Parts: sequence; structure tokens; C-alpha cells
Amino acid sequence: MAQPPENIAENLLRQSKYIIFDGTYFHKDGCLVVIVDAISKIMLAYWYIDKESYHSVLPVLEHLRLAGLDPRSVTVDGHRMVIRAFKEVWPEMLIQRCLYHIKYQGMQWLRLYPKTEAGKLLKRLISTITTIHTRKDRDVFITSYADWLYKNKRNIKGLPQSSVANKDLKRSMALITNALPNMFHFVDDKNIPSSTNMLEGLFSQIKHQYMRHRGLSKKHKMSYLLWFCYFTNQNSNKK
Repeated sequence: MAQPPENIAENLLRQSKYIIFDGTYFHKDGCLVVIVDAISKIMLAYWYIDKESYHSVLPVLEHLRLAGLDPRSVTVDGHRMVIRAFKEVWPEMLIQRCLYHIKYQGMQWLRLYPKTEAGKLLKRLISTITTIHTRKDRDVFITSYADWLYKNKRNIKGLPQSSVANKDLKRSMALITNALPNMFHFVDDKNIPSSTNMLEGLFSQIKHQYMRHRGLSKKHKMSYLLWFCYFTNQNSNKK
């Protein structure tokens, strides 16, 4: 096992139409990135890179496209450069933003006790994101946010920049505004996952096992992680 295993399930690429992409960091020397088929839950590709970036992800996506992968959608977190790479390789694919990432980031920026009334209202609205399942739920959220934006946008932009809380309120507003076009594709196509939670569970499992081997060099760490993904896939194929 000195050499890493084959890290692309090429026999499954042409069949896969709904995928999930995410990465997890191991200290400061790299990131394990995985693409999983949302229907079969089998990993289509996994690789270790220095960081999630356009230049790191693009060559792998190009290789997957040439090998036959042509997905209708990908569910991702909000990494702009990763999204850019996906759109460059598959311009027509749907980008579904992970609702849990949006909710977590927005709630974190708004803090436990927002200081402004606008912040309190936005936090209440963001807290409902992961309860949205139907077109009616979606329409209520979009209408409520549009109403909040109309009433508060001008005042929020005029808040003093010296306050970190004010800056984070603006960031929360920008987060929802920018993500909104790609938040609810899953409502119209139930095969599209609304979050990357499937991979978060896998990453937790991998990190738990990796804790037993924390002294590995970077080279052996990469090999260990890729073999772990390989054997996890083999076990999934047997089910």
C-alpha cells in the first residue's frame, strides 16, 4: 500500500447526475476533497490538495468530464473559486448551495444576541432555512427576505464601519442576497441534496480514524486518506 489507490470510480461517472462536493482540512498542510454520487452515496473521486482553489480543482473536474461525468447538479458550500471551476467545466449545471453552510455562517456572523432590530429579524429568518422543503416554504422565505431587505438595506449600509457587529450584519445580508439564486433548486428536483451533510458524516469518520495516525508524514497521510476512501467505497459497493 505504498502507492495510493485508483481515486476515480470511472465506471460510475456516466451514470451520475446528482453530485456533492466538499473538502476537509487536515491541519495546515492540505485538504481532502471528495465528490460523491448523491443517489448511490458512492465516492466518484477523491484527492488531496494544498487548498480548495480554482487552480487545484479545475484540472480534476476537466479530467472527470473527459472520463464521462456530466452532472445536472452539484451541491457545494459557498467557496466562490470552486463554484467558478464547476461552472467553467459544466456551464449548464445547477449549483445548489448547501443550506446548512449558509445557516451556520449567517447565525455565526449575527451572534447570539444581535444588537439591532434588523439583525434580530434577519437571524430569525436565517434560522428557518433548513426547514424549507416545499415551494410554499421557499416562496414564503423569498418574500420575507425581500420585505426585510426593502425595509433595512439602506439603513444597514449607513451603519458605522467601526463596529465589527455592523460589518458582520452587512456580511450576513450579502450572504443571503448572493446565495439566493442557488438556494432552492432542490425544491423542484428532489434528487438534488439541499446540503453537503452526507460528506460531513464521512469526514467525521475519517478524522476519527486518522487521530490514531497523527504522526504520519504528509506523503503517508495522503496515502492513508486515499486508501481509507478506497476501502470505504469498496464496502459501499458490496451493500
